[in-house]
Amino acid sequence: MKLVDSLERADVVWCAIGGVAVNHWAAQPMVTQDLDFVVAAEDVERTITLLEQAGFQSERFEWSVNFQGRSAVSIQLSTEEFYQEFPSRAVPADVHGILLRVASLEDTLAGKVKAWSEPARRQSKRIKDLADIARLIESHPHLWDPLTEALKSQIQRPEGT
Repeated sequence: MKLVDSLERADVVWCAIGGVAVNHWAAQPMVTQDLDFVVAAEDVERTITLLEQAGFQSERFEWSVNFQGRSAVSIQLSTEEFYQEFPSRAVPADVHGILLRVASLEDTLAGKVKAWSEPARRQSKRIKDLADIARLIESHPHLWDPLTEALKSQIQRPEGT
């Protein structure tokens, strides 16, 4: 909540991606212990400063900045170019009683497909990505058609498509 408050008070255009966004769009939420989010490229440095001023410790990596507050929830700001337009298409959402912004349904799926497609990603993470994709497809069957053949071979076709 401290993260959301800090970003909203500063009028940062942002959105949650990854598992939190999937939980918003899927019929059945799953436990996630992290919050992945993205801001417009021009707001990355300002966001880091805002969160550090709010008491978060930051650690920079090639494609992200990780933050740790007082809770066990890890927070990761993605700096990958792929996600930079997601905040402009974000929607307001109530996720587990917290009002925040999440990536659009199509962007959420695209982010999960990208993650699942990365061959260097740990198998356990790719399996979770595949499950997240399946959850999105089950809740939104119209997303089936744009899937790649590789994904269609891994996921059951939703009823009615």
